[in-house]
Amino acid sequence: MSLLKPIWVMMYERPQRVTRRFVRSLLPGAWLLVAASPAALADDQTFFEKITSWFDPSSTAASTPAIDAVPYALTLDVKGGDSAVRSAVADASNLETLKRSPPSGAAGLVRRAMSDQERIVAALYGVARYGGTVRITVAGQSPDSPGVFDAIERQRSSGPVPVPVRVEVDPGPEFRFGAVRILDARTRAPLADLPSDRALGLISGEPALASAVSTAEQVIIRDLRDRGYALAKIASKDIVADHARSKLDVTLMVDPGRLAKFGRFIVSGAESLPPGFVEDRVLIEPGEPYSPERLARLRRRLGTYEALGGVRIREGDALDANGQLPIYVDVSERPPRYFGFSANYSSTDGSAINAYWGHRNLFGGGETLRLDSSVSWFGQQPESVPDADPFGYRLAATFTKPGIITARDDLTVQAAVFRSVTNAYVEEAVTLLAGIRHRFSDELTVQVGIDIEQGRIEDAQGTSDASVAGVPIDVAYDSTDSLLDPSRGIRATATVEPFAYLGDAGAGPLMMRGALSAYRAFDEDKRYILAGRIGAGSLFGATVYDVPAPRRFYVGGGSSLRGYDYQSVSPRDAEGNIIGGLSYFEASAELRIRVTDTIGIVPFVDMGAAFADEVPDFDGLKYSAGIGLRYYTAIGPLRLDLAFPLNPGPYDGDYGIYVSLGQAF
Repeated sequence: MSLLKPIWVMMYERPQRVTRRFVRSLLPGAWLLVAASPAALADDQTFFEKITSWFDPSSTAASTPAIDAVPYALTLDVKGGDSAVRSAVADASNLETLKRSPPSGAAGLVRRAMSDQERIVAALYGVARYGGTVRITVAGQSPDSPGVFDAIERQRSSGPVPVPVRVEVDPGPEFRFGAVRILDARTRAPLADLPSDRALGLISGEPALASAVSTAEQVIIRDLRDRGYALAKIASKDIVADHARSKLDVTLMVDPGRLAKFGRFIVSGAESLPPGFVEDRVLIEPGEPYSPERLARLRRRLGTYEALGGVRIREGDALDANGQLPIYVDVSERPPRYFGFSANYSSTDGSAINAYWGHRNLFGGGETLRLDSSVSWFGQQPESVPDADPFGYRLAATFTKPGIITARDDLTVQAAVFRSVTNAYVEEAVTLLAGIRHRFSDELTVQVGIDIEQGRIEDAQGTSDASVAGVPIDVAYDSTDSLLDPSRGIRATATVEPFAYLGDAGAGPLMMRGALSAYRAFDEDKRYILAGRIGAGSLFGATVYDVPAPRRFYVGGGSSLRGYDYQSVSPRDAEGNIIGGLSYFEASAELRIRVTDTIGIVPFVDMGAAFADEVPDFDGLKYSAGIGLRYYTAIGPLRLDLAFPLNPGPYDGDYGIYVSLGQAF
C-alpha cells in the first residue's frame, strides 16, 4: 500500500498535467514497478510465477483449488466504443483473465484487485490514453479502503453468492504526439543525421503509443552504432502528457559518445586448439572503424569451424586513449567425435538415407574428417536405361585442413565411390575433388582445385567408360544474415572449369555456370521474406555426345524445377530418351510467410529448362507453381513442398512432393 498510494494519488489528483517522472515510470518502466511491488502481485504464487504471469496470465491459474477460495462475479465496464481499448483492458486485468481461478481468502481477492489498478493504467498508456481513470470496487468498497475486508466477509457470510467486483474504466481521450525533440546530450542541439520520422515512429499528430517511445530509442541507438558510435546511449528523457491539449511531448537526450575503432580481440575458451587459432581468423585489425555488422559476420564465420560450438562476442564498456574498443570473444568447443543420419524424399527425384561419422579436431589443429555412406532408391525405372537396378550407393570421405598456407587458406579434399541412378543415365565411378579456398573477406572466397573422375556410364547410347580431369575455379559471395534461413542479403556463386580431359571431347572444353539468390524481409520480425534465385550455365567446345552424360546439364526436380520429374526438362533424342544439354537456365521466387514461430507457408513459382546449344535460347521453358510448409527447428527449417506443372508436356507428371531439411535455396 505504501508504494501504490503516492502513484494512485498522482494519477487521479493531477488531472491537468502529468509530470516527467510519472509518465516515465509507466512507459515501459511501469511493468518493472508493478512486478516489484508486493501489493501489485497476483495472489499467492512463487516469485517465478509472479514474474511469468505478466506475460502469460493463464499460467497463474491454480492446478488445484485454492485454500479458502473466494469466488467473485466480475463486471468490467469500459466506457466508449473502441474495441482496441476494451481488448487491452481485458488482457491486462488479472480479475478478468483469472476469474475462473478464485483467489485464496479475502486478502487474495484484494491483492488481485490492487494489481489491476496499475495493470489497467499501464494498458491504457499502451493505447495512447493518458487521461483515463480506473475505479475498482470489491463488495462495494475500494480495494484500499480500511473496511474492504469486513465487506468481503459480510458478503461471504450472507450465502453462497460470489463477491461482486466491479471495474469501471473511462479511458479518456486518445493522446497524440506533440512536440518531438531528439537532442545531443552534450550540446543540447538537435541530433544530426537521424533516421526518418517514419522509421522512428515518433510522428507529431500520430497516436502516442507508449511502446513507440522505447522503439524509437532502440532505433536511434542501433543507427548510431551502425555509424560507428559503439557506446551510444540515451542519457535522459523528458516525456510530458499535456491533458489540456491531449498531447504527449517527447524530448530524448542522446549521448552518441566518440566514434569508435576496433581494439584488441581477446579470446577465451579455445583450449584444445593451437594458440592463436581463433585470433588468426578474426580478420579485423585494431584501428579499423567499429561496425556491429562486422562483428555479426565474425560470429557467423567462426561458427563455421566445426571444432567451435558457441561463439559469444562481448564489447568493452569504454574506449581507450586511442578511441579503440576491446572485444572479448568467448568460444566453447564441441565434442570432437559425432555421428548421425539423414534422409530425404521426393516423388520425382527418388529417396536416400545417409549415415555419417566425423571428427572435428582430428590432429589438434581444427582438421575435420567426415565419412558418409548412403543408399538411394530412384523410385521408378530410369527412362533412358529401363532395365537398370534403381538402387544406388555412395561412400565418401571429406577432409578439411584449416590454415594450410595462411589462416585465410583452407584445404578441402573429398574422395568418393558411388553408383548413381537417374532418368538419363546410370553411373558407377570414383572421384577426387581437392582444392584450396582463400578467404578475401567475410563475404568473398575463391577456391582453385582439381577434379578427377573415372567411371562407367550406361545411357540411351549404350555403355562406355569416361574419364574427366579439370581445374575448377569457384568464386562465392555471401552477404546474407543466416546460413540456413536468410532474411536479407545476396548469395552468388560462379564456377569456371577448363578441362584437360572430358570424355570423348578430349582437352579444351570449358564449363561456366553461376547462380544468384537474393532475400529481403518486409518486416522487422522477419515474418514476410521474399526470396529469389536465378541460375545459368554453358559448356563450350564440345558436342553433346562427346561429353560424358553426368557432365551435361539437366533441369527438373526438387533442386531446380519443382513439379517436374527429375531431369525431365532437358533435351531428348529421337526416341524420347533424356540426353541432357550444353546449357541451362532456371529461376525461382518464394514468399516465405511465418504463421507462428515454428510454422510457415511458402507459395512459390519456378521456371527453367536445359538446352541442346551452348547458349540458352529460352525456347521450351517450363513453369511450375506450388505451396510449401515449413517447420522451423534449431538446425534449420524442415521443408515440405507440393508443386504442379503449369505447362506440362507428354513426358511430365501431374505433381511433385519434396521433403528435406533446409530452404529450397
